[in-house]
Amino acid sequence: QVQLVESGGGLVQAGGSLRLSCAASGFTVSGYSMGWFRQAPGKEREFVARINWGGGTTVYADSVKGRFTISRDNAKNTVYLQQNTLKPEDTAVYYCAAALGGTPEYKYWGQGTQVTVSS
Repeated sequence: QVQLVESGGGLVQAGGSLRLSCAASGFTVSGYSMGWFRQAPGKEREFVARINWGGGTTVYADSVKGRFTISRDNAKNTVYLQQNTLKPEDTAVYYCAAALGGTPEYKYWGQGTQVTVSS
C-alpha cells in the first residue's frame, strides 16, 4: 500500500525553523521526484520545492528560495523540508508528493502537516 506521511509541523515564531519529514512506504523514493506543496486558508495549493530523481537537482518557489531546503534520504525512504527564517506568510498545510521519475505529474500525495508561524 502506497503511503506518504508528513510530520514535523507545528507552531513557531517568525524567524524560527522547522524540519518537515515525509516518510514513504509502498514504493522507493529513489525512483521518484519528490515535491513539497502548501495550501493556506482560502488560497489554492502552491508549489514549494522539488528534488528530482537520479541526480537530485532541486527547484524552489521564489518565495522560499534561500530559506527552505529540500533533501532526500534514500536509505530511510524519507524526504525532508528544512524551513529557516520562517515568516507568517509561510503559514499553511504542507503536503509532500511523488512523481514517477522525471515526470511532471505527481502520482502520490500525503495528508499534510500544519505549519503556523506567529508574528
